[in-house]
Amino acid sequence: MFTGSRRDANGNGRKRMKQYAEKIFKPLPLLPFGRGILLRFFMLPNFLLTKAYGLENLAGTESARIYAFNHNNSLEVLMVPVLIIYHLGGRMISFVIDWMYGKVPVLGSLMDMTDPVYVYHKRSPLRWIESKRLSGTADNTVERCTEKLRAGQSIGIFPEGTRNRNPENLLKGKPGIGHIALKTGVAVVPVGIDFECRRKKGRIPVLGRTIVRIGKPLDFRRQSEHYLALAAGERKNNNSCELNRMAAHVTHEIMLSLAELSGKRYCETFAEKRTRIPEPTIKPKEQICRL
Repeated sequence: MFTGSRRDANGNGRKRMKQYAEKIFKPLPLLPFGRGILLRFFMLPNFLLTKAYGLENLAGTESARIYAFNHNNSLEVLMVPVLIIYHLGGRMISFVIDWMYGKVPVLGSLMDMTDPVYVYHKRSPLRWIESKRLSGTADNTVERCTEKLRAGQSIGIFPEGTRNRNPENLLKGKPGIGHIALKTGVAVVPVGIDFECRRKKGRIPVLGRTIVRIGKPLDFRRQSEHYLALAAGERKNNNSCELNRMAAHVTHEIMLSLAELSGKRYCETFAEKRTRIPEPTIKPKEQICRL
């Protein structure tokens, strides 16, 4: 009797070890050996703390995509991108991030490996870092992201634009992601970040057990065709207001998907359409998401 129990326990133990080994040594065909080792090292916190759902929605990622995330704390900016890149087999994503991260020793070198899109509008509280900020730059983040996508490089965006420690509500989404999606017509993959602590205690932890839910890609190609047609005649017909409205509409749809996946609410309203545009390819969602 005891011998059989020991055999069962040993068998279960070996099965678990095999599962762990399969997770840790997942093939990374798109990375050289050294970078593969580095990526596995940074995956260790995810192996311990993160549960991921919807990984099947990462399939078919040979083409460029926009990955959209909600934003709660600082550590998830490192953990969740590593998780996505790992499950993409090492395919890199260029993230839109504050320029300050690129000036921090060691961290900056790691960030540069992903060829990020740095934005420079925020000031650093640290004088020695602030002295390195590019002043008077006329960089266009939307255009730089668009160029990367057209070149076949995926990008990652946190459309809330800043850390949001509110456990219930998302911040209003920045319309830049809408313009990028409509300029390129590429699919948008919403990735919701949630925490067990938020669900049980109603707060966002600095570090805690993380839940990542990857949604189905959102397709805005029909809207993109209409947007590009309007953009082609923008100077002649003064269509800038309509282009901005279309971008706001797409951003709104993305934020509703993030609300559903992150367990938060998105309470921003969207103005009624003034002119007819192709309907979105995803079903409208309620303003308050269902957990």
